Amino acid sequence: MTIDEISENFAILDEWDDRYRYLIELGRMLAPLPEGARTDANKVPGCASQVWLTTKVTPGASGPVLSFAGDSDAHIVRGLIAILFAMYSQQPARAILATDALARFDRLGLREHLTPQRSNGLKSMVGRIRDEARNALVAAGA
Repeated sequence: MTIDEISENFAILDEWDDRYRYLIELGRMLAPLPEGARTDANKVPGCASQVWLTTKVTPGASGPVLSFAGDSDAHIVRGLIAILFAMYSQQPARAILATDALARFDRLGLREHLTPQRSNGLKSMVGRIRDEARNALVAAGA
C-alpha cells in the first residue's frame, strides 16, 4: 500500500476510533520479521515498546535505494511502522532525507493522538531511517 492510499483512507475516516482501528490493521499487514532479526543491533532505542528495524541497501540510478523490514511488540507501533515503510521503503536515500515524515503524520492527524512516549518513539524510528539513508550515501561515496 502506498502512502497516498493510506492518506486517502485516513481522510475518509472522521473518528479517531476508526483511524486507530485502521492503524492497527496496517500493522497487521506488515510482513513478519524473522526471529533472527530481533537483535539488539536492530533494536530502535528511544521507543517505549520494542521496535526492530532492518535495512537493505541496493544500488539505484539516482543513488542507493533503501528497503526496510521491521516489527514491534505493540499493535499501534506496528501500524506506525507500516506507514513509515509506505513512505520510505524502496526509496532513494536522497528522497528519504527530503521527506518530512513527522509533517506527514501531522497531516494524517495521527501525532496529536499519540502519547508523548509514542511520539518520541516515532521520532526515534524516523531518526534511525534517516541515519540509514545518510550512511548509505556515505558508503556509496555520494
